[in-house]
Amino acid sequence: MFLRHLPFLKAVAFYSFTAFGGPQGHIGMMIKTFVQKRHDVTEEELIEYNAFCQMMPGPSSTQTVMLIAMKRGGVPLAILTLLLWIFPAVLIMGAFSFLIAYINAAEVQTTVFKYIQPMSVGFACFAAARMMKNSIKHTATIGIMMGALLVTLVLRQVWVFPAVLAVAGIISNFSNKRIPDPPQKPKKINWNNLWLFAAIFVVAGALSLIAKMGNWENARLFNMFENFYRFGTIVFGGGQMLLVMMLFQFVTRPQQLGVTPLITSPELLTGFGLVQAVPGPVFSVCAYVGGMVMHPYGVPGQIAGILVATIAVFLPSTLLLFFFFPIYQNLKQHVVIYRALEGINAAIVGIIWASGIIVFQTLPFEWTNLVVVAITFSILYFTKIPAPYLVIGWLLLGYTMNK
Repeated sequence: MFLRHLPFLKAVAFYSFTAFGGPQGHIGMMIKTFVQKRHDVTEEELIEYNAFCQMMPGPSSTQTVMLIAMKRGGVPLAILTLLLWIFPAVLIMGAFSFLIAYINAAEVQTTVFKYIQPMSVGFACFAAARMMKNSIKHTATIGIMMGALLVTLVLRQVWVFPAVLAVAGIISNFSNKRIPDPPQKPKKINWNNLWLFAAIFVVAGALSLIAKMGNWENARLFNMFENFYRFGTIVFGGGQMLLVMMLFQFVTRPQQLGVTPLITSPELLTGFGLVQAVPGPVFSVCAYVGGMVMHPYGVPGQIAGILVATIAVFLPSTLLLFFFFPIYQNLKQHVVIYRALEGINAAIVGIIWASGIIVFQTLPFEWTNLVVVAITFSILYFTKIPAPYLVIGWLLLGYTMNK
């Protein structure tokens, strides 16, 4: 299996080192890499995968690339893809936990990585424009797209994504013109994934409590596994919600209890600044936080903290993905779900447009940022230049301009 899928795994590895810009940039690079260049999935399938993952807890871009791998080689290839995808980001963010005293996060983002954020806006615009060709076909879908865009821009809350997708699915069900394709053989549902998820959740909570009450030598690691497993279970809306939860768990709550925080607020915010300049999933910031929390225990403790935090935060969303996706594939053969997909896909396009606008609004008001967005979009849309080369080009330009 490994040899047969080696070209795909090489593409994933290359993608993992060059996928900057967060989820809004990742989806554009997926289209360029796995749809246009390699033809691993169709554009319609990628839109459908991304829509499904938006309704799941955890890192949506990570889950989307895992579903691409699942189509090619099932669960084993999906797990191997997950490891390849998160490895560079986890390695870099884990290293930052050792080097934080020597790093200025603001300087990192404004030198070599100066053009990465506007570049990610260009990727988001490219993804939305490409998706419009397949998802926006008539007046109703145009209305759903514009509604999703406006709601996302105005509210900017973590519950907006699942709520907008649900409403869009209901609206598109008012049409009775679309019927499902001929029924396919039902997908087998592996209940072990759900039982394992629930068992780990309960056992992790129990061991965390016992370790704390019993003053175990490695109690902090047990506590941390429970914390990050819980984060990976309930986080919707990506990295921003993750930041809020970690601020409460590791800074605010200890202060309320009158004890020293495990990590300071500036250190945590620095980590979130640094992860913006790192390829791969935003959830890789947990490797940095795990290392910082275990800093008092020396190098072995920090390494253990990085591994525990990384495994704990990605494990629940992976188990839930493997359980719910076959259920979703069976359900979508029903007419209600099938008709809902048209509205959901149109809403995804609106959300991606809104994500690009929101990211652009956070950038300094400079004409160069608009030029970077326009050039990135044009190269992606009108040429066949591979996306990773475009990323490398902007990194080199940022380095040259600030040398």
